[in-house]
Amino acid sequence: MIEFEHKPIMLDECINALNINPNGVYLDCTVGGAGHSQEIAKKLKKGTLLCLDKDEDALKVSKDRLKNYENVKFFHCDFKNYEKALEFYKIEKLDGILIDLGVSSYQIDTPERGFSYMHNSNLDMRMDKSQKKSAYDVVNFYSQKQLAKIFKEYGEEQFANNIAKHIVLNREEKPIKTTFELVEIIEKAIPAKIRYSGGHPAKKVFQAIRIEVNDELLYLFETIQKLFNHLNKKGRLVILTFHSLEDRIVKKAFNLFASSCICPPEAPICNCGHKKEGILINKKPIIAQEAEIEQNPRSHSAKLRIIEKL
Repeated sequence: MIEFEHKPIMLDECINALNINPNGVYLDCTVGGAGHSQEIAKKLKKGTLLCLDKDEDALKVSKDRLKNYENVKFFHCDFKNYEKALEFYKIEKLDGILIDLGVSSYQIDTPERGFSYMHNSNLDMRMDKSQKKSAYDVVNFYSQKQLAKIFKEYGEEQFANNIAKHIVLNREEKPIKTTFELVEIIEKAIPAKIRYSGGHPAKKVFQAIRIEVNDELLYLFETIQKLFNHLNKKGRLVILTFHSLEDRIVKKAFNLFASSCICPPEAPICNCGHKKEGILINKKPIIAQEAEIEQNPRSHSAKLRIIEKL
């Protein structure tokens, strides 16, 4: 197993965004390698930090890296099931919540995890290795129509239909087992003249499959709404996204909290009864500085949004 590399994206920006109260209660929904959590823990005195992750490798590493902090608790679950952790530790209200929706460098760079189109390995892509559905199942058992839909919606792939068609044709001869087998099929399904014009030709499809395998967008909007309700007054919800699909969902949820009216624009008067619950700390998303992007290219697509509960 390689070293669980942790390069927390926009570390200072995230910590400042949380506006940490040393005696407050904080939730890191995706602790990963504990890069952000380490800085949160340093700022706490009598406060508490609860760390979640559905990747047991991540939890094992973060427990070791945070072992000197007595006020840190851990729970193995997808952050969409965060209520189990709050109930287990008898926590009702929070002063700050951080969600980093990115895939860790460790997951991408560990070949056997099957996340990367740059390493040859078995198709896997499970963040939680105890779950049954893997990339192999998606690639080999989803219908052509289902595959095309996923590639369009989750990968915004221009050649989704043709790639799905090629996958189905190839798996009729034999199962598609490895990442490089899938990469080869994708490359052949994209016209040669534009195959490498927008980065690696398999990037969007691999993203789409990863999202499908891990249900990354399923219930995200509803989970954000529920998490916001657990915040104390002046508590903050801080979310890092890494592609437009996630960011649109976060933006929609935050705008709903920060709006005093959700009536259609054509409505003559407001009768929705909606109440403003939060204030946007940044109306436009914060992006990584050039110096960070140079040191960590994976930060280039990151967007940080912050909302404070009224």
